[in-house]
Amino acid sequence: MLFSEVVETSAVVAATRSRLAKVAALAELVRRMTTSAVVSFLVGAPSQGRIGAGWRTVFDLAVPPAASPSLTVSDVDAALGAIASTSGKGSTARRTALLTDLFSRATEAEQDFLRRLLTGELRQGALEGVMLDAIARAADVPGEVVRRAFMLSGSLPETAVAAMTGEEALAAFRLEVGRPVRPMLASPAESLPDALAELGACVVEHKLDGARIQVHRSGDEVRIFTRTLREITGTVPELVALVRGLPCRSVVLDGETLALNDDGKPRPFQETMSRFGAQDVRELLLSPFFFDCLHVDGVDLLDEPLRVRLDALRAVAGSHVIPGVVAPTDDLAAEVLTESLDAGHEGVMVKALESVYAAGRRGRAWQKVKPVHTLDLVVLGVEWGSGRRKGLLSNLHLGARDPDGGPPIMVGKTFKGMTDELLAWQTRELMAIATEKSDWAVMVRPELVIEIELDGAQVSTRYPGGVALRFARVLRYRPDKDAGEADTIDTVRALLPRRAAVPDDTIG
Repeated sequence: MLFSEVVETSAVVAATRSRLAKVAALAELVRRMTTSAVVSFLVGAPSQGRIGAGWRTVFDLAVPPAASPSLTVSDVDAALGAIASTSGKGSTARRTALLTDLFSRATEAEQDFLRRLLTGELRQGALEGVMLDAIARAADVPGEVVRRAFMLSGSLPETAVAAMTGEEALAAFRLEVGRPVRPMLASPAESLPDALAELGACVVEHKLDGARIQVHRSGDEVRIFTRTLREITGTVPELVALVRGLPCRSVVLDGETLALNDDGKPRPFQETMSRFGAQDVRELLLSPFFFDCLHVDGVDLLDEPLRVRLDALRAVAGSHVIPGVVAPTDDLAAEVLTESLDAGHEGVMVKALESVYAAGRRGRAWQKVKPVHTLDLVVLGVEWGSGRRKGLLSNLHLGARDPDGGPPIMVGKTFKGMTDELLAWQTRELMAIATEKSDWAVMVRPELVIEIELDGAQVSTRYPGGVALRFARVLRYRPDKDAGEADTIDTVRALLPRRAAVPDDTIG
């Protein structure tokens, strides 16, 4: 398959607002693909990951484009593999030479696609849901079967290859101890009473202000992953030792970890996250709290109801189970919420006891209750500060994710809630991913996720989504999330007063 076909399909998808049209275009290409790299390229995530060539290197290449398409998808995939494997003395020059050769064989449109692919500007992760629908359509198999296979494989290209083989190949995916599973996600609840009324028989648990982890143990071998399926085993030896000591032979647990003060209250989220990127063990210890058990001693529990998984969890994790109450009265559920907030946590999770473990789209079987509105948004740009903030990047441009795979949709700005330390860090980090610079502002690659506290949303003609944030304040950056996990424009619109409405054609 010619690489130009991927580039053309990407352009078609970017040019339409119709989810059905996006799915149709992607499905047509997936149906004809000869290598899984087609899927990798279309979702902006080549299988090689980072190839070792920086943003400046890629954009400084001045190579005359080819007159006509000749590159195949396999050619490009092989070239990226060769670049990624280049290391040692003189590797920078060799990578540049390989990139130059690749770009010399690419047309102008292909060069533009490659630049955006290699610098993370192809809406990385944002097309995941659309691509899953396209794979299901291309293979003529149920969407739920495809989503389950993706949950278990963690790989869109691998899922696509299996789907095109047949439904039996998708059904063959099983939970494999040591291979991370896509995490189940929660939806925001209007209130605790609303969540209790909607879900019926449920468990109400503390919602910790920590980092999501998934732990796998087989015998003495332990592996620990983040919510984005990145392995962090080597940086958290205290968690490895704890899991190795649990009363079982094999287990897969879902949970949170956080650093605690001497009084048992959580330390700042950034301190917990600092451990995940550490090269050396630090003195700051992490404490795990588990809320789900997906496998124990050879038995997979994904399809068992939560009440069964909780029994297994309590048997294996003991005192490390997250605090909560099963089937509480309304008054007792309210007490759990108060206890969680008093302990310095975010609120509570309310989960239906009959729910199975399902990843992918945020469902209603798990709901999160917080006393304030928060959103995870993408930083699109930032304006230079004035006065005391002169010389620092201050006023953030914030975007919500387009659930249909388009670029993030701007929903507001804020300069509130930032400490001097955060302003200095933000200036360094955002300048490193800048795409456009002026005396007024800096536009950046849409990849950093930031958690914003707000009082609600209002209808607005100022922004393309037809909605704007009210009194937005920065809480923290979320290095544990990528842009594909940011909240969608639909989530922002759900915060509008019930009488307010946003026309469907506001996204331009």
